[in-house]
Amino acid sequence: MPQSRFADVRRFGSIDSTNRYLLDEARAGAPEGVVAVADHQTAGRGRLGRSWEAPPGANLLLSVLLRPVLDPADRHLATTAVALAAVDAIGALGLGGSGGSGGSGETEGSDGLGAPVGIKWPNDLVDTRGRKLAGVLAETDLLPASGTGGHPAPIVVGIGINVNWPDGDADLPSELRGLAVSLRMLAEGPVDREELLVNLLAALHPRTADLGLPAGRRRLSQDLLAACTTIGKSVRVDLADGSFEGTATGITPEGHLLVASDGVTRSVVAGDVVHVRPRS
Repeated sequence: MPQSRFADVRRFGSIDSTNRYLLDEARAGAPEGVVAVADHQTAGRGRLGRSWEAPPGANLLLSVLLRPVLDPADRHLATTAVALAAVDAIGALGLGGSGGSGGSGETEGSDGLGAPVGIKWPNDLVDTRGRKLAGVLAETDLLPASGTGGHPAPIVVGIGINVNWPDGDADLPSELRGLAVSLRMLAEGPVDREELLVNLLAALHPRTADLGLPAGRRRLSQDLLAACTTIGKSVRVDLADGSFEGTATGITPEGHLLVASDGVTRSVVAGDVVHVRPRS
């Protein structure tokens, strides 16, 4: 990606974890913008330690090294920036999604799968049926050595997008059928993984630039609201100290989820959110 902050793209046939690799590079002083792309990860993981296995070369697995100047309370917006960039990139393929900054997850693509792609708060890309298309995982390193050389402390954000696998529900374990989806399934044909990568890196440039500006961070939260499939849903929020149920009603300017529960609106900064069926 010439003329982009993400021009340093490092490719691996197989690696334990692209996030782990970039955290090590950050500790050694690597600047913002390094990208690690792998055909296969032997120790890839998602939120809460979940794992996901796919045939090598089938999906887009990458991590980016960011060094935004952010207060700790705003560092979660790095995940938002990457998730929105992925929605932008899928839209640029003509397969659905917002197709650009400020777009809504309710807009159909011009051709291809014609199904919108949205964001299930806080970090999953899903289709209109709620099936998971991609997951985003951010990891930070606040050790003094990682911020040496005048660089702010790093945030490494990894994303795994189901591109050409699964080919159909029959490829999935029975417990995941109907819960996961790929671009190939939605488009009913193969999708160019390299084109998606180019689109994603291009979309990351303005999205991550927004992290360093108050107006940009507000824009990220507004675009998250427009793309968020969780709004209006009955949800269960699992926190470290318990869980509660309610209805997701909005996104704060800081990117937190608003949930109305028992007559009180609660702001959820971090947690595992499950869409649930309303009680009869």
